[in-house]
Amino acid sequence: MSRQKHNPAKAIQELQFFGEFGGVNPSISDSATYTFLKAKTMLDTFEGNADGCYLYSRHTSPSNHYLSSALAKIENTESANVAASGMGAITATILQLINAREHIVASRTIYGGTYAFLKNWLPKFDIETSFVDITDLNKVEAAIKPNTKIIYTETLSNPLLEVSDIENLSKIAQKHGIKLVVDNTFTPLIFTPANMGADVVVHSLTKFINGANDTVGGVVCSSNDFINQLKDVNDGSSMLLGPVMDSLRAAQILKNLRTLPIRMIQHSKNAQYLAEHMEQDGIKVKYPGLQSHPQHKLFTKLMNPEFGYSGMITLDLKTAEMANEFMERLQNKNVGYLAVSLGFYRTLFNAPGKGTSSEIPEDERMAMGLSDGLVRMSIGLDFDIEDVYHKMKKTLEETGYFKTDLQTN
Repeated sequence: MSRQKHNPAKAIQELQFFGEFGGVNPSISDSATYTFLKAKTMLDTFEGNADGCYLYSRHTSPSNHYLSSALAKIENTESANVAASGMGAITATILQLINAREHIVASRTIYGGTYAFLKNWLPKFDIETSFVDITDLNKVEAAIKPNTKIIYTETLSNPLLEVSDIENLSKIAQKHGIKLVVDNTFTPLIFTPANMGADVVVHSLTKFINGANDTVGGVVCSSNDFINQLKDVNDGSSMLLGPVMDSLRAAQILKNLRTLPIRMIQHSKNAQYLAEHMEQDGIKVKYPGLQSHPQHKLFTKLMNPEFGYSGMITLDLKTAEMANEFMERLQNKNVGYLAVSLGFYRTLFNAPGKGTSSEIPEDERMAMGLSDGLVRMSIGLDFDIEDVYHKMKKTLEETGYFKTDLQTN
C-alpha cells in the first residue's frame, strides 16, 4: 500500500473500541487465564485454531489485543503483538527469524541495548552480526553472506540521527531472500516503514508512543503469519520467552496513543525551531530537518510530511566535561531533565557515548563519529520554545562553548 493511501493519524482518529458496558474506553482484562465453555475449544486454542478465544495472558489478552490492533493500524501491517519492553519486542523478533550458524547485517549506529544483544549475546548461539554504515547501500549488500537472514536498522538512528533508505534496503533484502527489520521508535507516524517494504517494524512504546515515561513497553508489527509464529505455543519466541505486557499498562498506552499525532507535530515543531536557530548562531547541531543534514533529502522523500522531522537533535560539544556541565546547567535552569529516555513532555538530554551507547567499544564509537561530548536531546512540548532556546544558548556561553573553536571544527 502506498504512503498516499495510508494516513496514520486518521488510523488513530478512527480507532473504536467499546468497553464491556459501553464505556468509551475498552474494559481492562484483569485476568491471567481465561475460561472455556467446551474442552475442545481449549484444545483448538492451543493449536491456534480458535480465533477470538483467549488462552493465557502470556499468549495475549483482550487489553493487549486492543493495543496491538491499534498499533497495526498505525503501522499499516496486518497484525501486531505488544511486549513488556522494546527490547522484549526486538529480541523476540530476531530470535524468531534466526538460527544457529546464521548471520545478521545491522546498522553500526543503533540503540546500545540492541547492539549489545547482537554483538555480545547472540555469539553464544553461534550467530554472527556484521555492523555496517547503513547509509552506504553498497556496504550493506557487500556484507550479505549466503547464511544472512536479517538486515536490521533504525529509521532514524540512535544516537547519530542517520536516516535509513528503507525502500532500497527492502529491495536488497528481497533480492537476497532475507528479512528487513526496522526499529521506528524515533519516528512514529513520521515514517511508515511497512509501506516502504519493511517486513517487521518494532517500537519501544516507552518513548514517543506512550509519551509520559511512566511505563515500559514494546511492539512487533508485521504480517499475520509472523505474529502467529511469535505467539505459537510450541516454538514462538514471544510465547516461550514470555515478554508479556501487563493489561493495565496496555490500557494506559492505548489512551495515550490517541494524542500521538498532536504530540509528534509539536515535538517536531520545537526541534525544528531550536535546530534552525542553533545553526544560525554557529552551534554544531544535527537535525534531519536542516538542509545541512546528510540525509535531509532522503528523509523528506520518505516522510509523512505533516508530522515534521522528529523531536530528536544532537549537539557535539566534543568533550565529556563540557557536555556534562552543559546538561547539569540546563537541568538547574529547569529547561529539562538529565535522563536517558525520550519522547517525554519535557526535554530530556544525555551524553550517549558514556551512557546509552556505552556498550559500543570506544574505537568503534570514534570511527562512527560518536564523541564523548555528543549530547542527544529529545525536545519536549514546550509552549514558549523561544525562551527555551535563549536559555540553551546562554548555557552554552556559560560553559565556554563560544570561547573555543568547537562549534566550527
